[in-house]
Amino acid sequence: MEMNEDDIAEKNYRSTLPGPLGAIDTWISRTEAVILAVGVILMAINTIANVLSRFLLGESLHFSEEINRILIVMITFAGIGYAARHGRHIRMSAIYDAVPTGGRRWMMIVISLFTALVMFVLCYYSIGYISTLYGRGRVLPSLSIPVWMMYVWVPIGFAITGIQYLLTAIKNLTSRDVYLSTHVVDGYKDTETEV
Repeated sequence: MEMNEDDIAEKNYRSTLPGPLGAIDTWISRTEAVILAVGVILMAINTIANVLSRFLLGESLHFSEEINRILIVMITFAGIGYAARHGRHIRMSAIYDAVPTGGRRWMMIVISLFTALVMFVLCYYSIGYISTLYGRGRVLPSLSIPVWMMYVWVPIGFAITGIQYLLTAIKNLTSRDVYLSTHVVDGYKDTETEV
């Protein structure tokens, strides 16, 4: 399978942030990539094992659903920071695309700051939710793991995503180009389509 330019750039990601921020950002990016890869592989192995158990032994693995729930939460909230870092988030850009470059840069600053604020607010509320779960002392029935541990990824993911959007706003404030993330310049690539 051939890798395109975007895949190669993501694989060889090095932060453009200065000093220790760049080293930390690069480390976080690589850690997120490993978490995502391992999480997806573990989910596939767990699901396949459950299907084989059901067909060969006649019953499902009783802990399989809980493991997949934990992995889905982990992958989802580790993935939102990764998507923000690589400019892979969903955008509604009809109005944005119609605005000249200078206006788009200021729109991106406002959008990034607002999104960062929303992520930090969600981080705050998710910590409160985890505290509530911790206080209740609930555990997963099959694995006997405290339920709150499954959701630790939620505030971490929101915080890292908020930081990424904040850094994107700073990058746009200090640059003449429009950036979707700290290293992804806004624009569309010309692609050939076969007729």
